[in-house]
Amino acid sequence: MQVRYAVGPNETRTFDTSMLRENFLVETLFTPDTVQLCYSHFDRVIIGGAMPVNASVALTTYDELKSDYFLQRRELGVINVGGAGTITVDDQTYELGKLDCLYIGRGSQVVTFASQQGDNPALFYLLSAPAHRSYPTKKAAQSDVFSAPMGSAEGANERVIYRYIHRDGLPSCQLVMGLTILKPGSVWNTMPAHVHDRRMEAYFYFDLDPAHRIVHLMGQPTETRHLLVANHQAVVSPPWSIHSGCGTTNYSFIWGMAGENMDYADMDMTAIADLR
Repeated sequence: MQVRYAVGPNETRTFDTSMLRENFLVETLFTPDTVQLCYSHFDRVIIGGAMPVNASVALTTYDELKSDYFLQRRELGVINVGGAGTITVDDQTYELGKLDCLYIGRGSQVVTFASQQGDNPALFYLLSAPAHRSYPTKKAAQSDVFSAPMGSAEGANERVIYRYIHRDGLPSCQLVMGLTILKPGSVWNTMPAHVHDRRMEAYFYFDLDPAHRIVHLMGQPTETRHLLVANHQAVVSPPWSIHSGCGTTNYSFIWGMAGENMDYADMDMTAIADLR
């Protein structure tokens, strides 16, 4: 498990490209028959990916957690962005198609991931946060969750937002999680930009042509930086940072948050003209 320490805006404004990528970009989340994890000191969130191909893979504990099992003091959200698969939680198995979500509550001891077809493996994106109480493990299919169209073709940001783990959806201790699908011809996400100093956020980009990239904007609104992000890569967004991006083609992304509250609309907006 990688470990990323928290850094502040004063340090970040001095970073070159390699330092920005080392601190905020998670480049490898999916490798065959493994679980890849990155532990961030921002709200103690863990970002990860599981890619079972030839056999099922298990979510084990790690020395960094000092716990008997991974979810002893944590909760977990999982969204499948690949082929059909299954997740077994203790003695219950859940089938997840592409863009289905499973919330796994604190106290679940045995979690394993499997694909239904090795030549079209499931790609399970994972987001975990500390939890002080337990909520039931529950699945949400993409077709069953809250969705809303947003943006416009004129603004190059016509998109549909799906909310999975949130106050009025799958209940959790502090995780909030969903995804956004941009329509062909649209490339901008989350503009005008915002911060929410009460919680961190992670962006995971997917369904992006391998030849294309996302220009992900980060940093304080008046001191921005950028990362060039490829398909199946994630960005750790500190509470003090904007998190916005523009692709060289349309794409999709999973957004997930943890921190002080679960209010989806908790955003401190910045006018486009005020960005620097």
